[in-house]
Amino acid sequence: MEGDECSFPPDSSDDHSQRGSVASSATLSRAQDVLIYLYGESAVHLSVEGLGSVTVQELGRIVRETLHIPESAQDAFAFWLSSPLLELQLKARHQPYKLCRQWQDLLYRFTEASEEDISQDEPCLQYRRNVFYPKSKELQIEDEAVLRLLYEEARSNILTGRYPCDPEHWTGLGALSLALDEGTGLDSQTLTATIKEKKLSSFLPAHVTMGSGGLFSTLRGRSGRQAGLEQNLLEEYRKISTSAGNPPEPTQLLHQYLSTCHTLPYYGCGFFFGEIDKPVQGLLQRVKRKAVNVGVCLEGVYVIDVKEKHVLLGLRFNELSWDHSYPEEQGDSHILWLEFDGEEDGTAVNKLLKIYSKQAELMSGFIEFCVELKSTSEGGASAERDGEASESQQPDSQDGGNKNRRGGRRGMLRRQSSVVCSRVHSLNTISYVDNGKEIKRLKPKRAASFFNRQASASTYSAVQVTESLEQG
Repeated sequence: MEGDECSFPPDSSDDHSQRGSVASSATLSRAQDVLIYLYGESAVHLSVEGLGSVTVQELGRIVRETLHIPESAQDAFAFWLSSPLLELQLKARHQPYKLCRQWQDLLYRFTEASEEDISQDEPCLQYRRNVFYPKSKELQIEDEAVLRLLYEEARSNILTGRYPCDPEHWTGLGALSLALDEGTGLDSQTLTATIKEKKLSSFLPAHVTMGSGGLFSTLRGRSGRQAGLEQNLLEEYRKISTSAGNPPEPTQLLHQYLSTCHTLPYYGCGFFFGEIDKPVQGLLQRVKRKAVNVGVCLEGVYVIDVKEKHVLLGLRFNELSWDHSYPEEQGDSHILWLEFDGEEDGTAVNKLLKIYSKQAELMSGFIEFCVELKSTSEGGASAERDGEASESQQPDSQDGGNKNRRGGRRGMLRRQSSVVCSRVHSLNTISYVDNGKEIKRLKPKRAASFFNRQASASTYSAVQVTESLEQG
Protein backbone atom coordinates (compact mmCIF):
# COMPACT_ATOMS: atom_id res chain seq x y z
CA MET A 1 0.00 0.00 0.00
CA GLU A 2 0.94 3.63 -0.29
CA GLY A 3 3.89 4.62 1.79
CA ASP A 4 6.12 1.53 2.05
CA GLU A 5 8.68 0.03 -0.28
CA CYS A 6 7.17 -2.68 -2.43
CA SER A 7 8.91 -6.07 -2.32
CA PHE A 8 7.89 -7.78 -5.54
CA PRO A 9 9.20 -11.21 -6.46
CA PRO A 10 12.61 -11.02 -8.15
CA ASP A 11 12.80 -11.13 -11.92
CA SER A 12 13.74 -14.73 -12.59
CA SER A 13 14.99 -14.45 -16.17
CA ASP A 14 16.52 -11.77 -18.34
CA ASP A 15 15.06 -13.33 -21.48
CA HIS A 16 11.53 -13.59 -20.01
CA SER A 17 9.07 -12.61 -22.75
CA GLN A 18 7.36 -9.26 -22.26
CA ARG A 19 3.67 -9.52 -21.41
CA GLY A 20 0.73 -7.14 -21.70
CA SER A 21 0.36 -3.80 -23.35
CA VAL A 22 4.03 -2.78 -23.13
CA ALA A 23 5.96 -3.64 -26.27
CA SER A 24 9.09 -5.80 -25.73
CA SER A 25 12.46 -4.99 -27.26
CA ALA A 26 16.03 -6.17 -26.95
CA THR A 27 17.17 -2.57 -26.76
CA LEU A 28 15.03 -0.87 -24.13
CA SER A 29 17.02 2.35 -24.26
CA ARG A 30 15.51 3.17 -27.64
CA ALA A 31 12.07 4.68 -28.12
CA GLN A 32 9.46 1.94 -27.84
CA ASP A 33 5.71 1.85 -28.44
CA VAL A 34 3.42 1.74 -25.40
CA LEU A 35 -0.36 1.41 -25.32
CA ILE A 36 -2.18 2.90 -22.31
CA TYR A 37 -5.74 1.60 -22.29
CA LEU A 38 -8.70 3.75 -21.28
CA TYR A 39 -12.29 2.79 -20.53
CA GLY A 40 -14.58 3.23 -23.50
CA GLU A 41 -12.56 1.01 -25.85
CA SER A 42 -9.88 3.60 -26.53
CA ALA A 43 -6.16 3.82 -25.88
CA VAL A 44 -3.27 6.28 -25.82
CA HIS A 45 -0.40 5.36 -28.14
CA LEU A 46 2.95 6.64 -26.86
CA SER A 47 6.58 6.36 -27.89
CA VAL A 48 8.71 6.10 -24.75
CA GLU A 49 12.50 6.08 -24.39
CA GLY A 50 14.14 3.98 -21.71
CA LEU A 51 11.06 1.82 -21.33
CA GLY A 52 12.77 -0.65 -19.02
CA SER A 53 13.28 1.94 -16.29
CA VAL A 54 10.47 4.45 -16.86
CA THR A 55 8.37 5.01 -13.75
CA VAL A 56 4.64 5.55 -13.30
CA GLN A 57 5.34 9.16 -12.33
CA GLU A 58 7.18 9.84 -15.60
CA LEU A 59 4.60 7.98 -17.66
CA GLY A 60 1.78 9.89 -15.95
CA ARG A 61 3.24 13.24 -16.96
CA ILE A 62 3.31 12.16 -20.62
CA VAL A 63 -0.25 10.79 -20.54
CA ARG A 64 -1.67 13.90 -18.83
CA GLU A 65 -0.07 16.09 -21.47
CA THR A 66 -1.41 13.88 -24.26
CA LEU A 67 -4.96 13.81 -22.85
CA HIS A 68 -4.83 17.48 -21.73
CA ILE A 69 -5.71 16.60 -18.16
CA PRO A 70 -5.80 19.85 -16.12
CA GLU A 71 -3.50 20.12 -13.15
CA SER A 72 -6.48 20.39 -10.80
CA ALA A 73 -7.57 16.85 -11.76
CA GLN A 74 -4.21 15.12 -12.11
CA ASP A 75 -4.73 13.10 -8.91
CA ALA A 76 -8.07 11.73 -10.15
CA PHE A 77 -6.36 8.98 -12.15
CA ALA A 78 -3.76 6.30 -11.60
CA PHE A 79 -2.07 3.55 -13.57
CA TRP A 80 -3.27 -0.02 -13.17
CA LEU A 81 -2.02 -3.38 -14.35
CA SER A 82 -5.19 -5.35 -15.05
CA SER A 83 -6.21 -8.75 -16.32
CA PRO A 84 -9.17 -11.06 -15.70
CA LEU A 85 -7.17 -12.63 -12.85
CA LEU A 86 -5.71 -9.63 -11.01
CA GLU A 87 -5.98 -5.83 -10.84
CA LEU A 88 -3.24 -3.73 -9.23
CA GLN A 89 -3.10 0.04 -8.81
CA LEU A 90 0.50 1.16 -9.19
CA LYS A 91 2.43 3.72 -7.18
CA ALA A 92 4.39 6.65 -8.57
CA ARG A 93 7.77 4.89 -8.27
CA HIS A 94 6.70 1.57 -9.77
CA GLN A 95 8.15 0.58 -13.15
CA PRO A 96 5.39 -0.97 -15.32
CA TYR A 97 7.77 -2.82 -17.65
CA LYS A 98 9.44 -4.70 -14.78
CA LEU A 99 6.09 -5.51 -13.16
CA CYS A 100 4.84 -6.98 -16.43
CA ARG A 101 7.85 -9.29 -16.44
CA GLN A 102 6.95 -10.43 -12.94
CA TRP A 103 3.24 -10.87 -13.68
CA GLN A 104 3.21 -14.67 -13.46
CA ASP A 105 4.91 -14.54 -10.06
CA LEU A 106 2.28 -12.10 -8.83
CA LEU A 107 -0.51 -14.36 -10.09
CA TYR A 108 0.94 -17.39 -8.28
CA ARG A 109 1.17 -15.35 -5.10
CA PHE A 110 -2.18 -13.55 -5.12
CA THR A 111 -4.59 -15.78 -7.07
CA GLU A 112 -5.88 -19.35 -7.08
CA ALA A 113 -5.66 -19.58 -10.87
CA SER A 114 -4.47 -22.77 -12.51
CA GLU A 115 -1.01 -23.03 -14.05
CA GLU A 116 -2.55 -23.06 -17.52
CA ASP A 117 -4.61 -19.91 -16.87
CA ILE A 118 -1.58 -18.15 -15.42
CA SER A 119 0.58 -19.04 -18.41
CA GLN A 120 -2.02 -17.54 -20.79
CA ASP A 121 -2.90 -14.43 -18.77
CA GLU A 122 -1.60 -11.07 -19.97
CA PRO A 123 -2.00 -7.72 -18.19
CA CYS A 124 -2.78 -4.44 -19.86
CA LEU A 125 -1.65 -1.04 -18.60
CA GLN A 126 -4.71 1.10 -17.82
CA TYR A 127 -5.20 4.75 -16.93
CA ARG A 128 -8.27 4.88 -14.72
CA ARG A 129 -9.76 6.31 -11.55
CA ASN A 130 -7.53 6.57 -8.48
CA VAL A 131 -9.13 4.64 -5.61
CA PHE A 132 -7.91 7.26 -3.13
CA TYR A 133 -9.45 10.25 -4.95
CA PRO A 134 -12.32 11.67 -2.85
CA LYS A 135 -15.79 11.77 -4.36
CA SER A 136 -16.22 15.33 -3.08
CA LYS A 137 -13.37 16.51 -5.32
CA GLU A 138 -14.76 14.58 -8.27
CA LEU A 139 -17.96 16.62 -8.12
CA GLN A 140 -15.92 19.82 -8.50
CA ILE A 141 -14.45 18.79 -11.87
CA GLU A 142 -15.78 20.80 -14.82
CA ASP A 143 -13.48 19.59 -17.61
CA GLU A 144 -15.58 17.52 -20.01
CA ALA A 145 -12.71 15.25 -21.11
CA VAL A 146 -11.96 14.30 -17.49
CA LEU A 147 -15.64 13.75 -16.74
CA ARG A 148 -15.88 11.51 -19.81
CA LEU A 149 -13.07 9.30 -18.56
CA LEU A 150 -14.72 8.95 -15.15
CA TYR A 151 -18.10 8.37 -16.78
CA GLU A 152 -16.84 5.59 -19.06
CA GLU A 153 -15.35 3.71 -16.12
CA ALA A 154 -18.47 4.12 -14.00
CA ARG A 155 -20.66 3.04 -16.91
CA SER A 156 -18.58 -0.10 -17.46
CA ASN A 157 -18.88 -1.03 -13.78
CA ILE A 158 -22.65 -0.51 -13.89
CA LEU A 159 -23.13 -2.57 -17.06
CA THR A 160 -20.96 -5.46 -15.85
CA GLY A 161 -22.66 -5.56 -12.45
CA ARG A 162 -19.56 -4.67 -10.48
CA TYR A 163 -21.61 -1.78 -9.06
CA PRO A 164 -24.95 -3.41 -8.09
CA CYS A 165 -27.87 -0.99 -8.23
CA ASP A 166 -31.67 -0.99 -7.99
CA PRO A 167 -34.04 -0.67 -10.98
CA GLU A 168 -34.67 3.04 -10.43
CA HIS A 169 -30.92 3.59 -10.58
CA TRP A 170 -29.98 1.50 -13.58
CA THR A 171 -32.95 2.74 -15.60
CA GLY A 172 -32.07 6.37 -14.93
CA LEU A 173 -28.38 5.75 -15.62
CA GLY A 174 -29.24 3.94 -18.85
CA ALA A 175 -31.33 6.90 -20.00
CA LEU A 176 -28.47 9.28 -19.25
CA SER A 177 -26.10 7.09 -21.29
CA LEU A 178 -28.61 7.12 -24.13
CA ALA A 179 -28.81 10.92 -23.98
CA LEU A 180 -25.02 11.26 -23.91
CA ASP A 181 -24.59 8.90 -26.88
CA GLU A 182 -27.46 10.08 -29.07
CA GLY A 183 -28.46 13.51 -27.77
CA THR A 184 -31.72 14.52 -26.10
CA GLY A 185 -33.80 15.40 -29.17
CA LEU A 186 -34.75 11.98 -30.56
CA ASP A 187 -38.39 11.19 -31.25
CA SER A 188 -39.95 7.95 -30.02
CA GLN A 189 -39.63 6.08 -33.32
CA THR A 190 -35.96 6.98 -33.82
CA LEU A 191 -35.23 6.25 -30.18
CA THR A 192 -36.81 2.79 -30.34
CA ALA A 193 -34.84 1.99 -33.49
CA THR A 194 -31.60 3.17 -31.83
CA ILE A 195 -32.15 0.97 -28.76
CA LYS A 196 -32.86 -2.08 -30.93
CA GLU A 197 -29.79 -1.39 -33.06
CA LYS A 198 -27.40 -0.91 -30.15
CA LYS A 199 -29.16 -3.46 -27.91
CA LEU A 200 -30.34 -2.92 -24.36
CA SER A 201 -27.05 -4.27 -22.98
CA SER A 202 -25.40 -1.04 -24.14
CA PHE A 203 -27.49 0.89 -21.61
CA LEU A 204 -28.62 -1.56 -18.91
CA PRO A 205 -26.67 -4.13 -16.83
CA ALA A 206 -26.07 -7.43 -18.59
CA HIS A 207 -27.68 -9.51 -15.82
CA VAL A 208 -30.83 -7.37 -16.13
CA THR A 209 -31.20 -7.68 -19.90
CA MET A 210 -30.34 -11.40 -19.95
CA GLY A 211 -32.71 -12.33 -17.11
CA SER A 212 -32.28 -15.20 -14.69
CA GLY A 213 -33.15 -17.89 -17.18
CA GLY A 214 -35.35 -19.57 -14.59
CA LEU A 215 -39.03 -20.53 -14.56
CA PHE A 216 -40.28 -16.96 -14.18
CA SER A 217 -38.25 -15.82 -17.16
CA THR A 218 -39.53 -18.71 -19.26
CA LEU A 219 -43.20 -18.09 -18.40
CA ARG A 220 -43.07 -14.40 -19.02
CA GLY A 221 -41.08 -14.68 -22.19
CA ARG A 222 -37.88 -12.93 -23.09
CA SER A 223 -39.58 -10.67 -25.62
CA GLY A 224 -42.04 -9.36 -23.05
CA ARG A 225 -39.25 -8.63 -20.61
CA GLN A 226 -37.23 -6.80 -23.25
CA ALA A 227 -40.25 -4.73 -24.23
CA GLY A 228 -40.85 -3.70 -20.62
CA LEU A 229 -37.21 -2.67 -20.18
CA GLU A 230 -37.29 -0.67 -23.41
CA GLN A 231 -40.46 1.13 -22.33
CA ASN A 232 -38.98 2.07 -18.96
CA LEU A 233 -35.84 3.33 -20.66
CA LEU A 234 -37.89 5.43 -23.08
CA GLU A 235 -39.87 7.00 -20.26
CA GLU A 236 -36.71 7.96 -18.35
CA TYR A 237 -35.18 9.39 -21.53
CA ARG A 238 -38.25 11.58 -22.11
CA LYS A 239 -37.93 12.95 -18.58
CA ILE A 240 -34.39 14.07 -19.37
CA SER A 241 -35.31 15.68 -22.69
CA THR A 242 -38.34 17.53 -21.28
CA SER A 243 -37.02 18.42 -17.80
CA ALA A 244 -35.78 21.86 -18.92
CA GLY A 245 -36.52 24.36 -21.65
CA ASN A 246 -33.03 24.10 -23.13
CA PRO A 247 -31.32 20.78 -23.89
CA PRO A 248 -28.86 19.90 -21.09
CA GLU A 249 -25.16 20.32 -21.80
CA PRO A 250 -22.99 17.16 -21.89
CA THR A 251 -21.22 18.25 -18.70
CA GLN A 252 -24.60 18.45 -16.95
CA LEU A 253 -25.48 14.92 -18.01
CA LEU A 254 -22.04 13.64 -17.01
CA HIS A 255 -22.32 15.27 -13.58
CA GLN A 256 -25.78 13.80 -13.15
CA TYR A 257 -24.54 10.31 -14.05
CA LEU A 258 -21.60 10.47 -11.67
CA SER A 259 -23.71 12.01 -8.90
CA THR A 260 -26.14 9.11 -9.15
CA CYS A 261 -23.23 6.65 -8.97
CA HIS A 262 -21.97 8.46 -5.86
CA THR A 263 -25.10 7.31 -4.03
CA LEU A 264 -23.72 3.76 -4.33
CA PRO A 265 -21.46 3.33 -1.29
CA TYR A 266 -18.96 1.17 -3.19
CA TYR A 267 -18.42 3.66 -6.01
CA GLY A 268 -14.67 4.06 -6.56
CA CYS A 269 -13.73 0.93 -4.61
CA GLY A 270 -10.72 -1.21 -5.30
CA PHE A 271 -12.01 -4.76 -5.76
CA PHE A 272 -10.56 -8.08 -4.63
CA PHE A 273 -11.61 -11.66 -5.34
CA GLY A 274 -12.62 -13.99 -2.52
CA GLU A 275 -14.99 -16.66 -1.26
CA ILE A 276 -17.18 -17.02 1.82
CA ASP A 277 -18.91 -20.01 3.40
CA LYS A 278 -22.52 -20.61 2.45
CA PRO A 279 -24.94 -21.19 5.34
CA VAL A 280 -25.30 -24.91 6.10
CA GLN A 281 -28.82 -26.17 5.34
CA GLY A 282 -28.60 -29.48 7.18
CA LEU A 283 -26.44 -31.45 9.60
CA LEU A 284 -25.05 -33.74 6.91
CA GLN A 285 -24.49 -31.08 4.27
CA ARG A 286 -20.91 -30.13 3.50
CA VAL A 287 -20.00 -26.47 3.75
CA LYS A 288 -19.84 -24.89 0.33
CA ARG A 289 -18.51 -21.51 -0.70
CA LYS A 290 -19.75 -18.66 -2.87
CA ALA A 291 -17.68 -16.20 -4.88
CA VAL A 292 -17.63 -12.60 -3.71
CA ASN A 293 -16.06 -9.31 -4.70
CA VAL A 294 -14.66 -7.36 -1.77
CA GLY A 295 -14.69 -3.62 -2.40
CA VAL A 296 -12.57 -1.31 -0.26
CA CYS A 297 -12.63 2.49 -0.48
CA LEU A 298 -12.21 5.54 1.72
CA GLU A 299 -15.70 4.95 3.15
CA GLY A 300 -15.61 1.31 4.15
CA VAL A 301 -15.66 -2.36 3.10
CA TYR A 302 -18.34 -4.04 0.96
CA VAL A 303 -18.79 -7.76 0.30
CA ILE A 304 -20.77 -8.30 -2.92
CA ASP A 305 -22.29 -11.54 -4.21
CA VAL A 306 -20.76 -12.11 -7.65
CA LYS A 307 -23.69 -14.21 -8.93
CA GLU A 308 -26.68 -12.40 -7.43
CA LYS A 309 -25.26 -8.86 -7.89
CA HIS A 310 -26.20 -7.56 -4.46
CA VAL A 311 -24.44 -6.52 -1.27
CA LEU A 312 -24.03 -9.20 1.39
CA LEU A 313 -22.29 -6.98 3.91
CA GLY A 314 -21.46 -3.27 3.94
CA LEU A 315 -19.45 -1.80 6.79
CA ARG A 316 -18.09 1.68 7.36
CA PHE A 317 -14.77 1.79 9.16
CA ASN A 318 -16.40 2.80 12.45
CA GLU A 319 -18.51 -0.39 12.26
CA LEU A 320 -15.77 -2.97 11.86
CA SER A 321 -12.51 -4.46 13.03
CA TRP A 322 -10.38 -6.61 10.78
CA ASP A 323 -7.50 -9.04 10.72
CA HIS A 324 -5.88 -11.45 8.29
CA SER A 325 -4.29 -14.86 8.86
CA TYR A 326 -1.88 -16.99 6.88
CA PRO A 327 -2.26 -20.72 6.20
CA GLU A 328 -0.91 -22.77 9.10
CA GLU A 329 -1.03 -26.14 7.40
CA GLN A 330 -1.02 -27.49 3.86
CA GLY A 331 -4.42 -26.91 2.28
CA ASP A 332 -5.39 -24.02 4.57
CA SER A 333 -6.43 -20.70 3.10
CA HIS A 334 -5.41 -17.10 3.54
CA ILE A 335 -8.29 -15.45 5.42
CA LEU A 336 -9.50 -11.91 5.94
CA TRP A 337 -11.57 -11.63 9.13
CA LEU A 338 -14.23 -8.94 9.46
CA GLU A 339 -15.81 -8.32 12.88
CA PHE A 340 -19.06 -6.37 13.30
CA ASP A 341 -22.02 -6.13 15.69
CA GLY A 342 -25.08 -8.31 15.26
CA GLU A 343 -27.89 -10.07 17.07
CA GLU A 344 -28.76 -13.70 17.79
CA ASP A 345 -32.22 -14.47 19.22
CA GLY A 346 -32.44 -11.01 20.75
CA THR A 347 -28.95 -11.13 22.25
CA ALA A 348 -26.31 -8.62 21.16
CA VAL A 349 -23.29 -10.47 19.80
CA ASN A 350 -20.15 -9.85 17.84
CA LYS A 351 -19.99 -11.55 14.46
CA LEU A 352 -17.00 -12.69 12.46
CA LEU A 353 -17.06 -13.22 8.71
CA LYS A 354 -14.31 -15.29 7.09
CA ILE A 355 -13.27 -14.29 3.56
CA TYR A 356 -11.01 -16.84 1.91
CA SER A 357 -8.59 -15.25 -0.52
CA LYS A 358 -4.93 -15.23 -1.43
CA GLN A 359 -5.39 -11.46 -1.53
CA ALA A 360 -6.28 -11.30 2.19
CA GLU A 361 -3.02 -9.58 3.10
CA LEU A 362 -3.52 -7.06 0.29
CA MET A 363 -7.06 -6.37 1.50
CA SER A 364 -5.91 -5.91 5.09
CA GLY A 365 -3.18 -3.49 4.09
CA PHE A 366 -5.58 -1.66 1.80
CA ILE A 367 -8.08 -1.21 4.64
CA GLU A 368 -5.28 0.01 6.89
CA PHE A 369 -4.18 2.66 4.41
CA CYS A 370 -7.74 3.85 3.77
CA VAL A 371 -8.34 4.17 7.52
CA GLU A 372 -5.15 6.21 7.87
CA LEU A 373 -6.12 8.48 4.99
CA LYS A 374 -9.61 8.98 6.35
CA SER A 375 -8.26 9.71 9.83
CA THR A 376 -5.83 12.28 8.41
CA SER A 377 -8.49 13.99 6.31
CA GLU A 378 -10.89 14.39 9.24
CA GLY A 379 -8.74 17.25 10.55
CA GLY A 380 -7.66 18.48 13.94
CA ALA A 381 -11.14 19.27 15.24
CA SER A 382 -12.35 15.74 14.75
CA ALA A 383 -9.16 14.31 16.26
CA GLU A 384 -9.62 16.55 19.29
CA ARG A 385 -13.17 15.30 19.82
CA ASP A 386 -11.96 11.70 19.51
CA GLY A 387 -9.25 12.40 22.09
CA GLU A 388 -11.77 13.78 24.55
CA ALA A 389 -13.95 10.70 24.07
CA SER A 390 -10.96 8.45 24.73
CA GLU A 391 -10.03 10.30 27.92
CA SER A 392 -13.53 10.04 29.29
CA GLN A 393 -13.73 6.36 28.19
CA GLN A 394 -17.07 6.98 26.52
CA PRO A 395 -18.14 5.39 23.22
CA ASP A 396 -17.49 7.67 20.26
CA SER A 397 -20.65 8.93 18.56
CA GLN A 398 -19.01 10.21 15.39
CA ASP A 399 -20.90 9.55 12.16
CA GLY A 400 -24.04 8.90 14.16
CA GLY A 401 -22.93 5.48 15.47
CA ASN A 402 -21.25 4.04 18.57
CA LYS A 403 -18.01 2.15 18.22
CA ASN A 404 -17.49 -0.99 20.23
CA ARG A 405 -14.98 -0.15 22.98
CA ARG A 406 -15.76 -2.94 25.47
CA GLY A 407 -18.23 -0.61 27.21
CA GLY A 408 -20.32 0.45 24.21
CA ARG A 409 -21.86 -0.90 21.05
CA ARG A 410 -21.98 0.17 17.46
CA GLY A 411 -25.25 0.58 15.65
CA MET A 412 -26.85 -2.55 14.24
CA LEU A 413 -26.87 -2.97 10.48
CA ARG A 414 -30.21 -2.45 8.75
CA ARG A 415 -31.55 -5.03 6.33
CA GLN A 416 -33.77 -3.95 3.45
CA SER A 417 -34.77 -5.17 0.02
CA SER A 418 -32.39 -2.84 -1.83
CA VAL A 419 -29.35 -4.48 -3.45
CA VAL A 420 -27.23 -1.87 -1.66
CA CYS A 421 -28.24 -2.99 1.86
CA SER A 422 -26.55 -5.73 3.88
CA ARG A 423 -27.97 -9.25 4.01
CA VAL A 424 -26.48 -10.39 7.29
CA HIS A 425 -29.09 -13.15 7.64
CA SER A 426 -27.66 -14.87 4.55
CA LEU A 427 -24.10 -14.98 5.88
CA ASN A 428 -22.41 -17.92 7.59
CA THR A 429 -20.69 -16.10 10.47
CA ILE A 430 -19.09 -16.94 13.80
CA SER A 431 -20.89 -15.32 16.73
CA TYR A 432 -19.54 -14.69 20.21
CA VAL A 433 -20.46 -12.58 23.20
CA ASP A 434 -18.93 -9.32 24.37
CA ASN A 435 -16.45 -10.88 26.81
CA GLY A 436 -14.41 -12.00 23.79
CA LYS A 437 -13.49 -15.45 25.10
CA GLU A 438 -14.29 -17.12 21.79
CA ILE A 439 -11.77 -14.92 19.99
CA LYS A 440 -9.03 -17.37 20.96
CA ARG A 441 -10.21 -19.80 18.32
CA LEU A 442 -8.87 -17.45 15.63
CA LYS A 443 -5.25 -17.84 16.76
CA PRO A 444 -4.29 -14.33 15.63
CA LYS A 445 -0.72 -13.74 14.55
CA ARG A 446 -0.26 -10.92 17.05
CA ALA A 447 -1.27 -10.42 20.67
CA ALA A 448 -3.87 -7.73 20.02
CA SER A 449 -7.44 -8.98 19.82
CA PHE A 450 -10.22 -7.42 17.78
CA PHE A 451 -11.40 -5.63 20.91
CA ASN A 452 -7.99 -4.10 21.56
CA ARG A 453 -7.85 -2.84 17.99
CA GLN A 454 -10.91 -0.71 18.73
CA ALA A 455 -9.43 0.70 21.94
CA SER A 456 -7.88 3.79 20.35
CA ALA A 457 -10.41 6.52 19.67
CA SER A 458 -8.50 8.27 16.88
CA THR A 459 -7.87 5.29 14.62
CA TYR A 460 -7.32 1.53 14.55
CA SER A 461 -4.19 -0.33 15.47
CA ALA A 462 -4.12 -1.72 12.01
CA VAL A 463 -2.27 -4.53 10.27
CA GLN A 464 1.41 -4.05 9.47
CA VAL A 465 2.20 -5.51 6.06
CA THR A 466 5.39 -5.83 4.05
CA GLU A 467 3.73 -5.41 0.68
CA SER A 468 3.09 -1.94 -0.72
CA LEU A 469 0.74 -2.64 -3.56
CA GLU A 470 -2.60 -1.04 -4.32
CA GLN A 471 -5.09 -3.52 -5.61
CA GLY A 472 -8.58 -3.37 -7.09
